[in-house]
Amino acid sequence: MIKVVRGNPTPEELAAALAVVRARAAATASVSSGAPLPPEDWSDPARIARHPVPRPGPRSWARTYWPA
Repeated sequence: MIKVVRGNPTPEELAAALAVVRARAAATASVSSGAPLPPEDWSDPARIARHPVPRPGPRSWARTYWPA
């Protein structure tokens, strides 16, 4: 159920908002409808990260040392 809390949207604006919500719900349903993970992959930290961690650059070692 979608409820307009503020404002007075036009029918076209409501249709556009509903189209976005339905498209998002369909995309989420298609992604989550895959096969369940095997138990050995449940604790995989890569499963939690949304983006891969970037690899350090060629001179990144020089920036890791802070003289005291």
